[in-house]
Amino acid sequence: MAPTNARLYFSRCAEFGARMGEFEAGTHSDMATITANAETQIKPERQQRPDASLNQLTTESSNEASFGFDTKSALEIARIINHEDSKIAAAVKKSLPEISLVIDSVARSLRDGGRLIYIGAGSSGRIAALDACECPPYFSTPPQSVQYIMAGGPKALASAVEVNEDSEELGQRDIARRRPTRKDMVIGLSSSGRTPYVVAAVAYARARGAKTAAITCNQNTPLADAADIVIVADVGAEVISGSTRMKAATAQKMITNMITTGAMTRLGYVYDNAMVNVHMQNSKLVERGISTLMRICGIDRETAVMTIKSAGRSIPVALVMLKAGVDKPEAVRRLARSDGNVRLAIEDTTLEL
Repeated sequence: MAPTNARLYFSRCAEFGARMGEFEAGTHSDMATITANAETQIKPERQQRPDASLNQLTTESSNEASFGFDTKSALEIARIINHEDSKIAAAVKKSLPEISLVIDSVARSLRDGGRLIYIGAGSSGRIAALDACECPPYFSTPPQSVQYIMAGGPKALASAVEVNEDSEELGQRDIARRRPTRKDMVIGLSSSGRTPYVVAAVAYARARGAKTAAITCNQNTPLADAADIVIVADVGAEVISGSTRMKAATAQKMITNMITTGAMTRLGYVYDNAMVNVHMQNSKLVERGISTLMRICGIDRETAVMTIKSAGRSIPVALVMLKAGVDKPEAVRRLARSDGNVRLAIEDTTLEL
């Protein structure tokens, strides 16, 4: 992504975060009680085990593969980074069972009117923001359905405000403003697994009854103790020691991609392998909708265009009309009955998760 485009993208993410803050504004008056309850959610082993020093964390250790890194040529630097990056998918693969649990948990939360709320700091927070911002354009989800909380606020997306990540109080305050409930899924991201801001926020959300998960790159961490489900991507030492914007952040992006894509697919916003729950707001998306109907239904372009128009420019409605052989009112009824799941609407069955 070019620097100018990157600044624009994260500026939009910052606006999105500000809107979410306004949407969910308000704090709990019983903060002291909730904080005390949150502390009980952190398992005994965290309370008994002193925080690991940085040099004990895998992500902070020195990588033998990059010794003498500053003496290498540009091609050698690229080869070393590429070789280390090749290890990421294998590390993520080991956590697929836990990732699948989170996928279904997120799908249940969204189906029942709850939210997915990511919380992170630094690079982890920016990965969380990126995934949250991508859900509305790709799956037509309301902005409040998938949210992010960033240590330091939306301004931290483009400017480092890393000091905030050391504050448990700020973590509790920021998640409290979103008023987490039993319907919500809260996921904390922290490469080290020991970021106080994130640990405290996840513990708070769990105390409020929300389902919680952790995404980290180290074993046996305070964040793991605070969450219900733990996803560990042990990517090993970074090419530049402690630079978790590299392998660790890439692993976190891969995992968040799996979680939201998997959850939206389970909810039926994907049919076969096509994004069908997308609003045609520009020429590219219009063409994508037309070609999707042509491919899935085996029809010509003229028929696809006519069906989309008669469906009120809704691809899910058009697809149900064509595949089930029904009119628009019946297609709308079926989609309402199936909670928007296109395949189940075609089959006229109900959603079970």
